[in-house]
Amino acid sequence: MSYSGEYLVKLARIAIETILKSNKETVIPVPTDAPEDLFDQSGVFVTLHKIKNSMQHDLRGCIGRIESPNSTLIQSTIKSAIDAAINDPRFPVVTMDEMGQITIEVTILTVPELIKVTNSDEYKNHIIIGKHGLIAQRSLYQRGLLLPQVPVEQKWDLLQYLNHVCLKAGLPSHSWRDMKTKIYRFQGFIFGEMSPNGPIIMK
Repeated sequence: MSYSGEYLVKLARIAIETILKSNKETVIPVPTDAPEDLFDQSGVFVTLHKIKNSMQHDLRGCIGRIESPNSTLIQSTIKSAIDAAINDPRFPVVTMDEMGQITIEVTILTVPELIKVTNSDEYKNHIIIGKHGLIAQRSLYQRGLLLPQVPVEQKWDLLQYLNHVCLKAGLPSHSWRDMKTKIYRFQGFIFGEMSPNGPIIMK
């Protein structure tokens, strides 16, 4: 897994830089020498951070696929990396000049698992901060996801975490207390550059 994760981070950077250099007209092919496990189906997110200084890393883009039944992990990583750079509606398009200041992180997702509870107080027994990512869903169009590293980075407790994943789904923050709202958990294998285009570690 660690080797494959490093491969995906390097591939994500190649995909982004290729698209930026070609003015978004190039189709990125799937490498024929990729590790075999990357041709399985799996959810994945690609996150870009812009390094301001040793203490401040600002989010610059984050796009992914929760489940990709018609796409392999490697295909989803390529698409998500490009989308994070040029199609995240929260940010302007990344420029090639910025890439020397940007670190890339790839999170490979496990299959989301519905947390079955009889009342909302039981969620505390099923969610571990830093280990579990969350999905809140009320309908097909009300669905939000937060990666497992987000509550750690934001220093949220469990209550804040549940509130924010509901907000991400376009729901009132307290919606997780309503049993009509489904809460799923998943784990993420996180690989990222320690510095722009630098060494890659499993986090």
